[in-house]
Amino acid sequence: MTQIPEIMFAVVQTGDGYSGQATGPAISDAADYLENREVAVPTPGPGQVLVKLRMASVNPSDMHFIKGEYGQPRVKGHPAGFEGCGDVVATGKGAESLAGQRVAFVAAGSGAWAEYVLTQAQMCIPLRPDVSDEDGAAQIVNPLSAMAMVDIARSEGEAFVISAATSQLGKLMCTLGRDLGLKPIALVRRADAIEPLKELGATEVLVTSDPGMLEKFAKISAELKPRVFLDAVSNQQSEEIFCALPNRTRWVSYGKLDAELPSLSRMGQLVFMGKKIEGFWLTNWMMTTPPADQMRVVSEVQARFADGRWKTDVSAHLTLRDVVSGLANALKKTDGKVMITP
Repeated sequence: MTQIPEIMFAVVQTGDGYSGQATGPAISDAADYLENREVAVPTPGPGQVLVKLRMASVNPSDMHFIKGEYGQPRVKGHPAGFEGCGDVVATGKGAESLAGQRVAFVAAGSGAWAEYVLTQAQMCIPLRPDVSDEDGAAQIVNPLSAMAMVDIARSEGEAFVISAATSQLGKLMCTLGRDLGLKPIALVRRADAIEPLKELGATEVLVTSDPGMLEKFAKISAELKPRVFLDAVSNQQSEEIFCALPNRTRWVSYGKLDAELPSLSRMGQLVFMGKKIEGFWLTNWMMTTPPADQMRVVSEVQARFADGRWKTDVSAHLTLRDVVSGLANALKKTDGKVMITP
């Protein structure tokens, strides 16, 4: 196997634990939360693998995490980053079958923004040869979330609502909804996103800044009767949209792109209309979904990337050494992913 050095370059967290704040994923300077450092290359224990990084993707959850606003605490001095792809160069006991394989992974030991990444073997997916590194580096968080959440939507009816629909995850859900014969209703911030999203499969696209948006949405809601609202924004407008939806609607919050905290204005809808507010976290889905069902979903995800039905839109590439200085500026382009290479 590959000769493994003792020391590696990594982008590490400067904060520890939780911040106690909820300001959203936006950052003005990554140096407020991260620094460059040479650290020891970790050694895999039982059930673990060491991955030599090819590429890592940047998700909103990464930004929440480095700011201390995620569901897991930061560890000062540990590499940041959740997701990527690379080659397994060392294995612990019980993980030998992954040796030498190119895998997509979710970091669960040391973060993805480093030359080498430690994670659990069960958090790795061997990649087909016809899946690119860019698609492999964004193979888990968004695609599996898209499959799982559209499955929730399909269980409640044909139509469903997607906020922040120009995000990579939003676009994946529009395409998947179309392919399944469903009717995605997309919410976006800019009018120039309307036609591209309709081409991807959205039945309706509404601009959230339009003064008449809620009236338009109420009419669409009455006609299509969507009963699942997949929401990455989770602000006061989200609550207004939820109130405009029909009986038995499920508001599924999976992100907090807006720092505004919503207040509930019509509690009676929960009582008399059977509406529900819930959360979705992919980690819970991966821990509770039977392995056979997970493998079915993983196979479908890879097939979609391999044959071109899905693709990863990339807005910028950064090297590891440019992350601290360049990440904030790279994230200003919102219609694609920032990718990090060694």
